[in-house]
Amino acid sequence: MSDQSKLRNVRLKKIEEFRTSGVSPFRNDFRISHPVGEIVNTYWNWGSERLEELEETFSIAGRMVALRSFGKAAFVKLMDMSGQLQVYIRKDRVGNDAFNVFKRLDIGDIIGVKGSLFRTKTNELTLLATFVVLLTKSIRPLPEKWHGLTDVETRYRQRYLDLIVNQNAREIFTKRTRIIRLIRQFFTEKGFLEVETPMMQPIYGGAAARPFVTHHNALDMKLYLRIAPELYLKRLVVGGFDRVFELNRNFRNEGISTQHNPEFTMLEFYLAYATFHDLMDLTETLITGLVDTLYGTRTLPFGEMTIHYDTPWRRITVREAVLKHAPGISEEALSDVGRMERYVKDKLGVDVAGSHSPGKLLMTIFEEAVEEKLIQPTFITHYPVEVSPLSRRNEENPSLTDRFELFVGGREIANGFSELNDPLDQKQRFLDQLKDRETGNEEAHQMDEDFIRALEYGMPPTAGEGIGIDRLVMLLTNSLSIREVILFPLLRPAKDSDDEI
Repeated sequence: MSDQSKLRNVRLKKIEEFRTSGVSPFRNDFRISHPVGEIVNTYWNWGSERLEELEETFSIAGRMVALRSFGKAAFVKLMDMSGQLQVYIRKDRVGNDAFNVFKRLDIGDIIGVKGSLFRTKTNELTLLATFVVLLTKSIRPLPEKWHGLTDVETRYRQRYLDLIVNQNAREIFTKRTRIIRLIRQFFTEKGFLEVETPMMQPIYGGAAARPFVTHHNALDMKLYLRIAPELYLKRLVVGGFDRVFELNRNFRNEGISTQHNPEFTMLEFYLAYATFHDLMDLTETLITGLVDTLYGTRTLPFGEMTIHYDTPWRRITVREAVLKHAPGISEEALSDVGRMERYVKDKLGVDVAGSHSPGKLLMTIFEEAVEEKLIQPTFITHYPVEVSPLSRRNEENPSLTDRFELFVGGREIANGFSELNDPLDQKQRFLDQLKDRETGNEEAHQMDEDFIRALEYGMPPTAGEGIGIDRLVMLLTNSLSIREVILFPLLRPAKDSDDEI
């Protein structure tokens, strides 16, 4: 039997003994008066004399994460969602019975405490307990060094344990919530309407991705978990909602990496009577506002990189980016399909069989040789029409679209464009995508006849954008893996064991 199992058995025996002696190990009759963080923030700078004059009793509850015992007294670190506070528990203050129960408690147990505030000889703000009660007896012990859980696999699989013992993890997810709240506030104040669109769709669309498939029994029909809400949001623009946004969960049946999780969060928003240039301006304002609010500086670390968010951000075309960053490529080569194919095959080692259009070859070079070099915030514009089935054609060069993607730290963060509102052009694009699907491209767009019908009623000139919330949070919390910013990332099944932490 492992040490972990032995400790677990000891705690199970304590539960039996508590119950036999009339002590409930799982009570629910204690109410708090203040979160710990509120007490710390309010009284942190109060001196001893001022605290002595404070005629207030505080009731707090939380998990014991540290314990120093001195026979008839003990210091405890109590942690709740808002923070930590030291508690001083003395036998002569809380009574014999309560103290005898307290002496049998373990780090990881959840207790309730009442008392007044004072400062110790080391000047630490502390609650002097006059009452202490066990609320929840933990059965499994925390890691021996509770502040040092570093095994990545354990942290992701047992996120509850990660949140207990790793302050950085708690801060990341607290900050993620704040970021989403600020984003909602930003769009609401600009007159956007927050909406919800279907997560189960009879026809999936709005992105190039493979879907998850499910089945509705009562209707006996196949449904797809949405890969994007785009086509439904644009239906709302047709219906007269000129400014809409959705913070949504999307699902894509794709590989898992440090940047990809099959279930992820996106912000999508649509603005009528605007162009992709307007959205680039709006995106700069949104993200710099987040940076300013969260940190008060526009220079932030991201891994070994330093990101400068001062505006304006660089704006260059896909072609310009390739010429600048792809090694050994020339203007002449980008005008010759044969030379582009040889470059992709010989220089990049990518098989391009069946994908010989100039636009797709250009994007292959961009993705393989350029993306990771775009460290500072950069808008890449004017994507080929072949890879932009929902974007408006550029007036001067119809082989390109009025589309951009935002890259920061070598990663795509946002994708936006002036929307295609010509139903005839849109239908032909869908047909072209179907031909692409027939050649083996499983991520090509499906035909959506109802969306075409909606466009035929007339959609105003519109610009739309999607921003990956998970990747944005990664940037703003200096997290290099998407699993650090998703509470419960998808992982391969693991064999459960009582010997695990």
